[in-house]
Amino acid sequence: MNGRIPFQRLHNFRDLGGRPADDGRTVRTGRLFRADSLAKLGGADWERFLALDIGTVIDLRHSWEIDAKGRVPVHPSFTYHHLSVEHRPYDQPSLGPDVAAGPYLAERYLEVAHDGVGELSRAVEVIAAAGERPAVFHCTSGKDRTGLLAALVLTLLGVSEADIIADFALTGLASERLLADWRAEHPGAGPIWPGYGRAPEDVMRLFLAALTERYGSVRGYIANRLDIEDDVVAALRRNLLEAAPATGPQP
Repeated sequence: MNGRIPFQRLHNFRDLGGRPADDGRTVRTGRLFRADSLAKLGGADWERFLALDIGTVIDLRHSWEIDAKGRVPVHPSFTYHHLSVEHRPYDQPSLGPDVAAGPYLAERYLEVAHDGVGELSRAVEVIAAAGERPAVFHCTSGKDRTGLLAALVLTLLGVSEADIIADFALTGLASERLLADWRAEHPGAGPIWPGYGRAPEDVMRLFLAALTERYGSVRGYIANRLDIEDDVVAALRRNLLEAAPATGPQP
């Protein structure tokens, strides 16, 4: 189960549905998506995107990224929210080969988790308010900022830590195409960080472990730092969870 939806220019667009949650339920398919930059949409990709009937788009990038690369095309079928969760930008391609992806990126995620509490909280509220219309959130590669928000939302839906880590690692299926895009945009560039575009499981594992160490659990972090109201969590779960399909012989 990887939920990937093929596009020509988008490399990391996928459905978060189908994952088992608590109380015997599953995350609804076709209701919540994560993606790399939607500024790349056009042509047949744009038509495919509109066919998903998405009503809410959340852009997690910096303003300067949007100025440089653009945003999702304007369309009356959805509302657009810009919520830049990362307050301390860093340049992954320029990192040295001795920088281990797991510890380094987990520490950057912790920075986002502490600096971007307002934006992260608002993002969860926007997703919960989407109702029965699908929503999508994205950054540039659909890996780091997008992966962090996905982990928080899936936690609130009762998805296991193992499945959250597995979802994060699915970006590995898009890594080569993400790297090819970067090289096409930087012709003649020298060697770049070997971890660029990669999503090893230990990044998310270390990040979740650090939140648990500081707050008792990931839910503890959400309760103590994001201060999300109970009715928001209830709406999120009501909109995004469904009863698991029956298995075995039926009467």
